[in-house]
Amino acid sequence: MSFQAYLDNIEIKTGKTPNDFLELASAKGFNKDTKASEIIDWLNQDFGLGRGHAMALVHIIKNGAQIGSKHLNSGSTHSDASSELRLDGIKKR
Repeated sequence: MSFQAYLDNIEIKTGKTPNDFLELASAKGFNKDTKASEIIDWLNQDFGLGRGHAMALVHIIKNGAQIGSKHLNSGSTHSDASSELRLDGIKKR
């Protein structure tokens, strides 16, 4: 599953876009210096997200929409077409 597909599945499950989660995280005081475990616990308790989906959100909370080139057009299961993730939601595409 691509990184973008993880984010899309989170949106389908919760009804919240990645940008919504960024706003919620900011309101809780979470930022790039927050421990991943704190963010994972919050996402699990409040939204029922498992570790894999939570880690996708941890990445965008800590690093923004940019991802590394490791899986760009790699042809693997985790291949993404762009190094910039869409955070504005499925309906905006």
